[in-house]
Amino acid sequence: MPDLNMPQFPMFVPLELKDQEVFQTFFSAYRPEISELTFTNLFIWRSHYKFQWSIYRDWLVIISVEGEYGTFAIEPIGPSPRYEITRLVLEWMRDEKNVKNSRIERADNRIVEEVRGINGISVEPTRDHFDYVYLRDDLVKLGGNRYRSKRNHINQLVRAYLYRYEQLAPDHINDCIAVQEKWCLLRRCEDDMDLIGEWDAVKEILRCYMNLNVQGAVITIENKVVAFTIGQMLNENTAVIHIEKADPEIPGLYPVINQQFCENNWQGVRYINREQDLGIPGLREAKLSYYPDHMVNKFRITLNQ
Repeated sequence: MPDLNMPQFPMFVPLELKDQEVFQTFFSAYRPEISELTFTNLFIWRSHYKFQWSIYRDWLVIISVEGEYGTFAIEPIGPSPRYEITRLVLEWMRDEKNVKNSRIERADNRIVEEVRGINGISVEPTRDHFDYVYLRDDLVKLGGNRYRSKRNHINQLVRAYLYRYEQLAPDHINDCIAVQEKWCLLRRCEDDMDLIGEWDAVKEILRCYMNLNVQGAVITIENKVVAFTIGQMLNENTAVIHIEKADPEIPGLYPVINQQFCENNWQGVRYINREQDLGIPGLREAKLSYYPDHMVNKFRITLNQ
């Protein structure tokens, strides 16, 4: 039986921090593989995407309402089969929200297999949102010729600076914000809506760090934070990295904090999901340079008009 204290479809409510336990219950049972399906990810991006949620029987329904990319849904989270709830949500958005291209974004393989071939529904891959998944051991050892440049960058930092790796703590937060502000100043975040959205997401994950189911780490030089990263378990054998930022004027910080975070915080984890490249050429090149073990495909599911 549904909990009547939770919003019942078609009533939706905005995402709040107090909803974390409800979401975690659904996600733990579903064992997601795509990086979007954590409460943390949805929460820190909620202002950018205007996320709202509801419950329909045994499914968690999440929609983005008139955000930067218009109105769309996340795949319903709950037991299979899901083709009826999928059609219900798509038709509701079309009929009640007047969405002309009613769609689900960032859908995983599992729901695609359930709805593919159903009359009136089309499916297409969205390469820019595919997740890059690496073997944790590869990111720790950085062995062989293919990782030589990464080792060289790390050695460059080791020769130039005496740094410390520390677990992220509340007294690091202001320094982390300063790192992000410097990064944004050099990248001109104010000219890019996606970078503005990311800046808001970074502030949210830092502001709520102690209340979210995440862990993080920092690199300090002369007791000043120069890089930070935050992640969490995505499923029983995969960690997902939500945030990784470093002072862009200090070479070698990114490979160091990546390697150290994987080595010290994710022992016993087989895979590291480092999220998508969003179609940004430089970001795609950087993610490919770490040689992913595999990609997690994502799809757009659209209700044909």
